[in-house]
Amino acid sequence: MRNGLKKQIISGLFWKFGERILAQGVSFVVSLVLARMLLPEEYGSIALVLVFINLANVFVSNGLGETLIQKPNAKQSDFSTMFFCSLLLSILIYIFLFCSAPFIARFYNNEQLILVLRVLGLQVPLSSVNTIQQAYVSKHMMFQKFFYSTVGGTLISGFAGIVLAYNGAGIWALVIQYMTNTIINTFILFITVKWYPTFEFDKDSAKTLFSFGWKLVAAQFMNQVYVELKNLFIGKIYTPADLASYNKGEQFPSVLVMNINSAISSVLFPAMSIANQEKGKLKELTRQSIMMSSYVVFPIVTGLIIVAEPMIRLLLTDRWISCVPFLQISCLFWMFQPSQTANVQAIKAVGRSDICLKLEIIKKVIGVVLLLIAIQISPLAVAIINAVFAGISALINILPNKKLIGYGVGEQIKDILPSLVLSIIMYVLVSPIVSIGCADIITIFLQICLGIIVYVIGSYVLKIEAFLYILNLIKKK
Repeated sequence: MRNGLKKQIISGLFWKFGERILAQGVSFVVSLVLARMLLPEEYGSIALVLVFINLANVFVSNGLGETLIQKPNAKQSDFSTMFFCSLLLSILIYIFLFCSAPFIARFYNNEQLILVLRVLGLQVPLSSVNTIQQAYVSKHMMFQKFFYSTVGGTLISGFAGIVLAYNGAGIWALVIQYMTNTIINTFILFITVKWYPTFEFDKDSAKTLFSFGWKLVAAQFMNQVYVELKNLFIGKIYTPADLASYNKGEQFPSVLVMNINSAISSVLFPAMSIANQEKGKLKELTRQSIMMSSYVVFPIVTGLIIVAEPMIRLLLTDRWISCVPFLQISCLFWMFQPSQTANVQAIKAVGRSDICLKLEIIKKVIGVVLLLIAIQISPLAVAIINAVFAGISALINILPNKKLIGYGVGEQIKDILPSLVLSIIMYVLVSPIVSIGCADIITIFLQICLGIIVYVIGSYVLKIEAFLYILNLIKKK
């Protein structure tokens, strides 16, 4: 690996982890404060609206930017062309959301959702403004820019949400928080990134980029549809409170895992795109991504399973205790994400968006069938099926990479198995602490301390490769 690229990766990971840890740490604390001020039903109503916002954002915040990152020697005209395409598309989508709001509200028998959706829907055109700038930043691996915009947006929006909730704004505290975050994020990125669109539109460039990008957008849209179907069905068949418990339980592992995973993948995808001409380099980057993220993610989700109940009581009060089983099952789902993400990134890096689309079709047909069965049973059954489906998806994502980069199922299992086994050992040794009967905060403290000790010592004894790599980096400092 070239020294320049290696330095860019290390620097990118530093800034990306810093951004994720600080921003999501603040966001998590804010969500805890708001959860104590607001009712589960209000969270559930916002979750219903976000079903449609998140689906809409797929078209303007994904795919198109990745197309620019993947394209070698992307020019100013390429970025400007995609900027105007993204902006126009987002305006059309918002008009559709605005007109659909009464029908969506009627579907859920909640007239309040009309205004909420129309206001929160403005997030779509706002997000499109910085989508291409984000691609520009990623393309040139200037990840410190994300640090400023994300942290700034999180801090200001969090403060606004808490103030409004304290003053009795209810659901609108959440709406304003989301909107403020997007506005501030977009503004800071606009003034810190020295790229701005020019009035040029290259039809040939648009055609080339869309020929690659539409497959990514379609694949991501199908994935998002599957994700949001769970929210839509639970919100319709059961209650907003059930949906809130499901989503709140999912929040804890997702905040940790998704941000670790996205930090690694957002840095490695541009690096993979640079190294895509050499199969050996691409395989090694993919392998490092899977091993490092699995080594970090496995003990985190295992620890969350162990401390779930006392942690929810301590942080959210007994009002949210119903989310505990959802949290624990969701941890199993998130265990598979490092493998899923890294393998998809490798496929994208070699320019095979067609494979991404085919895989997504296969996975989502399976997923929807399983979901339709589970939704008839209970929200908890949906969570269980979702975890099973994550394992199936991870396996499907691996299969093409045996041929594309020479990194198949057997090798990948071998690379993650030491971290998985050690996490299971940690679970067996740490779980009995809850039977001591201490106060929740003491129980959590003892479990975390013992868990860290077991995992670190076990990593040293078993000579886990990811641990030795981290240890070597520390020694060099």
